[in-house]
Amino acid sequence: MTPLEKVQAEIARYEHALLAFSARENNGGVELVIALKDPIAGVHTYYAPLHPRDLEHPQFPWTFQRFLYDCMHDYLVELFLRTPQSREVRP
Repeated sequence: MTPLEKVQAEIARYEHALLAFSARENNGGVELVIALKDPIAGVHTYYAPLHPRDLEHPQFPWTFQRFLYDCMHDYLVELFLRTPQSREVRP
């Protein structure tokens, strides 16, 4: 099984109401891809490279779950349009 196939097989175990998960080869490695199921204009797709050592880890399903959840958290935080820390742009 190739590294991409390994990640795709693991992704197939997950289904989310709002997010779509996939994987792709990139620069000789594998990237996790997270996107909204129903795209919204201006909302980006999230790409996260998987390290080869993580793919070879004997507990890959568990380490992948942690990686996926961490990436989901980061992606959703990136979607904030404004926070208390935002610098207000004044006309």
